[in-house]
Amino acid sequence: MRSDKHSVKKKRKWPKVVGIVLLLLVLGGGVYAYTVWHSLNDAVGAMHDPVKREKSEKRAEKVTFKEKDPFSVLLLGTDGSFDRKGDVGRSDSMIVLTVNPNEKSVKMLSIPRDTRTEIVDKGTVDKINHAYAFGAAKGGPSEGAEWSMNTVENLLDIPIDYYATINMDGFKDIVDAVGGVTVNNDIDFVQDGYTFNKGSLTLDGKKALAFSRMRHEDPRGDFGRQLRQREIIKGVINQGASLSSLWNFDDIFDALGKNVKTNLSFKEMVDIQKNYKSAAGTIDQIKIETGEGTNIDGIYYYVIPDAELGEIQSTLKKHLEI
Repeated sequence: MRSDKHSVKKKRKWPKVVGIVLLLLVLGGGVYAYTVWHSLNDAVGAMHDPVKREKSEKRAEKVTFKEKDPFSVLLLGTDGSFDRKGDVGRSDSMIVLTVNPNEKSVKMLSIPRDTRTEIVDKGTVDKINHAYAFGAAKGGPSEGAEWSMNTVENLLDIPIDYYATINMDGFKDIVDAVGGVTVNNDIDFVQDGYTFNKGSLTLDGKKALAFSRMRHEDPRGDFGRQLRQREIIKGVINQGASLSSLWNFDDIFDALGKNVKTNLSFKEMVDIQKNYKSAAGTIDQIKIETGEGTNIDGIYYYVIPDAELGEIQSTLKKHLEI
C-alpha cells in the first residue's frame, strides 16, 4: 500500500458547498446571500434520504460533529436512476472517506467494484458493487446505500457513518450546470463516439460522462476509470469556484438535488462546515497495490490479499481514532 499526499487549496466560500455535495458534503461552506442559501436548503432537502439504522453497529455512540469526532462517508457513483421504478443500477464506483479534524486530514480509498467480499445483508459472497443493487431492488436507493454501507463496514472493519450517492447518468447535468469542466487526460482513447486525446480537455456533460466511464481501453481497468472520475469531480469544483458560476446557482443546486442522495441532513452539513474546515488541509489517497483479478467459477473478481487488507484496515482505524 502506498499513500500520496497533496495539499488542497482553499476555494471561494459558497462553491465549497458544491464541493461538499459532490465529494461527501464534507469540506466546504461559507456565508451566502439569502437567495443562494434558500436554494441550497431546498436542494439539500431533495437530496436527504436517510437509512433505517441510527448508527453503525461498530460504534458505541453516534458521531457528534460539535465535538469534532472523526467520521467516515461512503461515496457511491451509481448507473441507475433515482426516479425510474425498478431501475436500481449498481454502484459503479465506491470511495471511502475518513475525516479527522484533529489530524487536519482526509483519507480516501477507492474500492474496485469487482472486489470479492461478503454481501452482509444477503449472506452470500459476490462482487461488492452488487450490494447496492440487491438492497435497492428490495427497498429503493436508501436501502441500496445501507446494504453498501454494511458490506463495506464488514470488508474494512470500520464504521461507515454516512453515505452520498451520485447518479452518474445525471452527473452530466451537474457538469453542464457549471458550464463544463477542464480535465487532464493521461491516455488517448475513444468512448461513446468521442475521441479523447492526451492533455488538457474541456468537456460538456455528455463528453464528461463518456470520459468518466471508459475502462476497457485502459490497461489500468477500474483504477484508470476511478482516476478519470476524480478528474471530473475536481473539474466541477474548480469550475464552481469561477465567478461566472455564481449566476448559475439555481441550475447547479437543481442538478444536485435531482442527482445526489445522502443521509446527511442540512443541519449536519452546516455543523461539518463549521467544525471540520481544518480537515481539508491534506487528502491522503490510499492505493491498493497488490490486489489482482481472478476467475472463480467462471466469474471475474478482484481479490485484495489479507495482508494488504489488514494494513488498510489499521490505517483507517487509526485515522478514525478507534
